[in-house]
Amino acid sequence: MPPDEQGLSKLRELTYELKVADAMTRDMITVSPENSIVDLRTILRDRRISGTPVIENERLVGIISIEDLIKCLARGETNCTIGAKMTRDVDSVYSDEPLVSVIRKFEKRGYGRFPVLERDTGRLVGIIAKGDIIHCLLRKLESNFIGKERRTAGGRPVIQEMAADRAVFEFEWKIDGGDFKQAGGCSSKAKNNLLCLGFDPVLVRRVSIAAFEAEMNIVIFTPGGKITSLVEPDRIVVRAEDRGPGIADIEQAMQPGFSTAPDWVRELGFGAGMGLLNIKTHTDAMTLDSRLGKGTTLEFVVYCKRTHEA
Repeated sequence: MPPDEQGLSKLRELTYELKVADAMTRDMITVSPENSIVDLRTILRDRRISGTPVIENERLVGIISIEDLIKCLARGETNCTIGAKMTRDVDSVYSDEPLVSVIRKFEKRGYGRFPVLERDTGRLVGIIAKGDIIHCLLRKLESNFIGKERRTAGGRPVIQEMAADRAVFEFEWKIDGGDFKQAGGCSSKAKNNLLCLGFDPVLVRRVSIAAFEAEMNIVIFTPGGKITSLVEPDRIVVRAEDRGPGIADIEQAMQPGFSTAPDWVRELGFGAGMGLLNIKTHTDAMTLDSRLGKGTTLEFVVYCKRTHEA
């Protein structure tokens, strides 16, 4: 079954491209630990919200929900403070994370919302709920994504029009390990280049998702590397090379859910063990060569279907 029939969609591609900052709510309602449960009841009722971050000295110190309020009212604990009932061990996300990482975190944690922090300062800059993600994706589709596909999907790719025995475009990007701020930039640029060359948006979607997963593997697990893309009339070849520790057991690494990502990376929503599987699913061929202590080279191919013959 072709990847596009397995659930691959424009919406899914956008989750790789967009950041948390694109979807989060910036106009937040916050409370103080010193506020009472009665204050909380009034705020949640008047603002029609189901929870809110708790702020002290401009820092996030907890989160309180309508479930916490209901428990307090049921016990008659109306005189206690929010600080006494709030959840202090707060799961949060960063504003510069790819949206896909937060979606995975929603699935894993089962929460209704996450506070959003600025990575450099730790300052609370927003809050994101599942509904915010849906609204953001719909807005993005309506505003420019569909229009861009319509502008680029009407004709043959530029490279197929060139008069040469063999025409090739080559692009290369350097990837820095641990740089989550820039993570996803390479795959986004690869996508834009292919759209500008006139390739079918469905094909571009497959390449960009696979490239994103390859890029994140370099960012998460290695000191750095590079990604090279060779664009030919009949195929697109992407090679990801890193200087990492290598993969001890490739067969195990291809199993669903397997990941060697450290805890701090998992807390960012990455390292869920789906990267290599996603690459294999969305491409026509994939090879993986890894040597312990030296690094890994991953290469995948997506073949171009010529639907507009001369």
